[in-house]
Amino acid sequence: MPRKAGASSQAARFRRADSESGLRLCVTLVVVSLVMFTLSVREGSGGGVFSATRGAWMTITTPLRWVGGALTMPFQGLGNVVANLTADQERLSDLKSQNEKLIARNAELEEAEQTARRLESLLGLQSLYNLQSTAARIIAGSTDSWSSTVTIDKGTSAGLAVGMPVTDSNGAIGQIVKCGATSSTVRLVTDENSSVSAMVQSSRAQGVLRGSVDGTLHLTLVRTDQMVEVGDTVVTSGLGGVYPKGLPLGKVLSVERNSGALYYEIEVEPLASAESFEEVLVITSLTEEQKATAADVAEADEQDTLAGVSQGTSAGAQDGSSQEEGASADQDGEATAEGDAETDGDGGIQNPDAAAQDESIASGDGATTTGDGATTTDETGDGQQ
Repeated sequence: MPRKAGASSQAARFRRADSESGLRLCVTLVVVSLVMFTLSVREGSGGGVFSATRGAWMTITTPLRWVGGALTMPFQGLGNVVANLTADQERLSDLKSQNEKLIARNAELEEAEQTARRLESLLGLQSLYNLQSTAARIIAGSTDSWSSTVTIDKGTSAGLAVGMPVTDSNGAIGQIVKCGATSSTVRLVTDENSSVSAMVQSSRAQGVLRGSVDGTLHLTLVRTDQMVEVGDTVVTSGLGGVYPKGLPLGKVLSVERNSGALYYEIEVEPLASAESFEEVLVITSLTEEQKATAADVAEADEQDTLAGVSQGTSAGAQDGSSQEEGASADQDGEATAEGDAETDGDGGIQNPDAAAQDESIASGDGATTTGDGATTTDETGDGQQ
């Protein structure tokens, strides 16, 4: 019994000594940490013993951390696989529901981002051309297959009226043709009944942009002596006071010049399709800078005058060609009549009666000249002029 009691007392002393030793070690480590932290703070970022030691330690241990991460990554992936396989049905349902919500939220944010971009483009166009305009949203397309129109959600209550031009972020797209209290119908430039005063931006060649049944655009009344190339931008000319000057309409897709034609055949590609229209600007008024100047009107008149002169010259040339052909035909008739009165080998006339008849026909078919200089042929055979 005394031996057992001594052993128990000795074990208690050892435990007490270990506890006191552990407490002293903990206090010592705390004090050392505080001292090192204080000295490190005092050193700041200027460098010192502690900064150098810390840098050296990180340099030594960084490769070890990389190796450790590479070694543990497969086990982490395997743990995720095991966790997914052992997940219960309720957990899987929750994850599926969260995934669907995230997909819907992502689509919503994507749509909001695209809308913001379109509105930003509209504001950029409005600021660039200093447009006095009202924003509207397209709510419906054309209700039939033979017209190109859209319906917007603004009408007379918002100050809109028939004739006001409409543009999207790319350029002019049409004009209001019907206006209600809360909605309006816009005829697009691609409609077959649409015509817009336009010009080629690079050469300033004036013309009229017309729509068609198949939705293509054609720039008409551009003379063949003017410069037009594929890829040129077509813009509004401002003539007529409907559209502001300089709004983009499309790009030249093809240019054809037929022999003898006064005007090009130009096909224009619209800048955007009707299906992509969503938000638009309705131009409510034009400033003086946006209207065609007197010089623009004079240039357009000059082009029309030159076109008329060219057309008259071409018609005169065609009339002259017709007169020459008529004279040539008369000469051929006289040569034929003379050829009928041929002589035989001994110099005598083969058929005197026929010769006399031919002379009579020749005298009746002679070319006559009218007072205006046009050469005609007397088809009655009486020889009257």
